[in-house]
Amino acid sequence: MFTLDDLLAPVTTETFRADYDDRKPLHVPADATGSKRALLDWSRFNALLDQSSIWTAQTLKMVFNGEPIDPSAYCSEARSQSGSTLRPAPARVQTLLANGASLIAGDVQSLTPELRAISKALSKTFAGLTGAKVYCSFGGVQAFDTHFDLHHVFAVQVEGQKVWRLYQNRADAPMSLPDDSDEARRWFARTRGPLMQEVIMSPGDVLYLPRGWYHDALATEGASLHVTFSVTPLYGRVLFGLLESAALQDPTFRAWLRPADEAGGKPLRQQLADLGRRLATLTERPEFADEIAMSQERLIPRDPDYGLPARQPLTLYQSTGLAAPRITGPGAVAIEWAMTQRQVALEDMLAQFDFIPPDTLRQAVETAASAGALKRL
Repeated sequence: MFTLDDLLAPVTTETFRADYDDRKPLHVPADATGSKRALLDWSRFNALLDQSSIWTAQTLKMVFNGEPIDPSAYCSEARSQSGSTLRPAPARVQTLLANGASLIAGDVQSLTPELRAISKALSKTFAGLTGAKVYCSFGGVQAFDTHFDLHHVFAVQVEGQKVWRLYQNRADAPMSLPDDSDEARRWFARTRGPLMQEVIMSPGDVLYLPRGWYHDALATEGASLHVTFSVTPLYGRVLFGLLESAALQDPTFRAWLRPADEAGGKPLRQQLADLGRRLATLTERPEFADEIAMSQERLIPRDPDYGLPARQPLTLYQSTGLAAPRITGPGAVAIEWAMTQRQVALEDMLAQFDFIPPDTLRQAVETAASAGALKRL
């Protein structure tokens, strides 16, 4: 199984966590094995682009001198039995590339086994949503002006060289970006601070940038190809949605708020203080931590694991009518559902409850079966 250790070697996960994670950039030169360089090459990238039916104006973008190229300049309407859609036209794409444009192929995180392995490892390590893009650019061409990102960035150089300029300043936990406009570019240039470091990326090099770190990149000579993995964990805002659902089970949160001008506002202040204490109590419950854990698990991709033409055997269970044993953690949700069904397949439960780690769900089913609440058919 691919891990963060494999991606950052010889830097260990422990060192990364202690010194770099969400703190400062890290440049890891290529190791002797060349395994990271083998992530992608020109031949395999061309093979991906040749699958023209998988690309759309949303997943294949082009940029020239920092400006996005309108899809109408390189896309055309493609008709198929499924209907019509706007797809990049290979001849038009290559003409723009010949004129110095850059190409960004997005949503590639599952298109090859290697990309899928790294994406899954990053999702699992950070409990976050991982995406991947391939950037193709040419000497002296800068696809994007100075900017920062709203996620962790792991860039792997696979062909050619690219110079990354890292600036001294960092935005404080940004959640949005300025509009793509001349004023936004001026704002980035004005707030980035002095140049802190130039990193020359060669094939097999890895660069980590924390969220909010100002940077830009420029291909030096010839053609450059690199893959960028973006990792976006959950942050505090997710609590509001989860708390709303949990809090409304308490009638206190369904009561009317007192008028602000009643008795000088004292009743309202007391009511708000009571609600605040109740919210704090909710977040301290183990069940609430389970909800967070399940929300994180939803972001981690499952392996496709097709094995056709063989059909997957089903492991069937039936509720016996006996009460289910007490199960702690996310697995309790699946067992509560299973007890209401006439018959369930473990494989169907794994598919339906994909926000519960598979091993956790299997253990919960085994516990219920051992207690006699579920019977294997």
